[in-house]
Amino acid sequence: MSTETSLRLASRADLPAIAEVYLAAREVAAMPPGVHPPADVRTWVGGWDLATRDVWVAESDDRVVGFANLTPTWLDGLYVDPGAQRRGVGSTLVEVAKSLRPDGFGLWVFEMNAPARAFYRAHGFVELERTDGSANEERAPDVKMVWPGVEPLACFRSMIDEVDELLGDVLARRVALTRAVQDVKISSGRDAAREADVVRRVAAVVPELGEERVARIVHAIITESLDAARPDRER
Repeated sequence: MSTETSLRLASRADLPAIAEVYLAAREVAAMPPGVHPPADVRTWVGGWDLATRDVWVAESDDRVVGFANLTPTWLDGLYVDPGAQRRGVGSTLVEVAKSLRPDGFGLWVFEMNAPARAFYRAHGFVELERTDGSANEERAPDVKMVWPGVEPLACFRSMIDEVDELLGDVLARRVALTRAVQDVKISSGRDAAREADVVRRVAAVVPELGEERVARIVHAIITESLDAARPDRER
């Protein structure tokens, strides 16, 4: 980073300048157009609660040229003014984020934003998940990236534990629904066509597994759910 650039925690007085950096950086980035008019963006940034997030600004010649917006577990935004890019400002802000969150943190980046994805990979981030964009305002596919902290194994295992808990909840719901449907089904037999449709739908969500692997998983889940839901099974 240029010796003319300094870093500090933001104050409320910095929020208008941060909003302008956000708008200017998004305008030139490989991102879908913003869905909110500039006035709404300025109001949104102006309402940030600095008691619940760490916002660091990069300042040059008494002007904010970049910022990083950190929650306890996420980098919610890192933007550099177009005129200050390629001067190491973004890299320095990332390093600040790492020093503040040594256990690791995540961020979302649009799939189309190849420069940003390459930037974060170069700084040790790992691409973990992809979505079709249905959950973001722009409705554009995005990628979850994670910096796994100073102890990557512990970070990834913690994330696996969270997923396993979600999986347990989903399996419990699957068993309960399987038990309920037995009372209204006309036939007690399994519906091969429906199970094949389930496999196709699930495989579309996890293409890395492929239909063959998903078919084995779905078959085991249905088989064990039916067994657990048998009326004569001891509970």
